[in-house]
Amino acid sequence: MSDAVTTPRTVVKPKTERPRLHKVILFNDDFTPRDFVVSVLKAEFRLNAEQARRVMITAHQRGACVVAVFTKDVAETKATRATDAGRKMGFPLLFGTEPEE
Repeated sequence: MSDAVTTPRTVVKPKTERPRLHKVILFNDDFTPRDFVVSVLKAEFRLNAEQARRVMITAHQRGACVVAVFTKDVAETKATRATDAGRKMGFPLLFGTEPEE
């Protein structure tokens, strides 16, 4: 008989963490036409006409409104592209991002 002691091998499972999400926020301004804001929301965030109108009105009434939530890279890209669309037309349209709690 053998006096060897055997111990079971431990299998280490790596824990993967979900990426932190970021909110895309539309900030109100009194110069960008409402129809243009709605068209940018529809084009960049794929909102339907009613959803885009509600987001635009909420931002107008409250000063800002969360448009959508994405991973950090996607949120920053969409916010930049939407802001650039306004700048290209000469409007002070502004979108920003912030981490979700």
